[in-house]
Amino acid sequence: MTQRPALPLTDSSVGRGRRLLWPAVSAVGATGFVLVAHLVDPNQPGNYPTCPWLALTGTFCPGCGTLRATHALSEGHVLEALQRNPLTVAAFTLMVLGFVRWTRRQWRGEQRMTAAPAWLLYGLFWAIMAFWILRNVPGWTWLSPS
Repeated sequence: MTQRPALPLTDSSVGRGRRLLWPAVSAVGATGFVLVAHLVDPNQPGNYPTCPWLALTGTFCPGCGTLRATHALSEGHVLEALQRNPLTVAAFTLMVLGFVRWTRRQWRGEQRMTAAPAWLLYGLFWAIMAFWILRNVPGWTWLSPS
């Protein structure tokens, strides 16, 4: 008796529900993060630990203020979120757009997305570095997560 070779599992042969598993897991994880940031107010002292970078150096890292910005966004206060960390608001916007694109491609069974072009990754890196430096420049308090 000969055994038939297994057919390769392609995106078109996998059911739609199975293709949407990882977008669903990602959505649940993101929702959990936002829910915790909403319910446990980061503006109240003692609810979360201090940023290790801030504690060690006394300067703000690019992520300082992210929890407070997330909390503000979860309450619909976009301007307050921008005051806490404008990079977080921009990153969340790009992540939501990327998530929608990814989910749509998974729904349709299209091939996986390729990695971002190198110029985009380098540009993102340098934008984060510039933000990190500028938010610690004396007098540029509008970038600090106050």
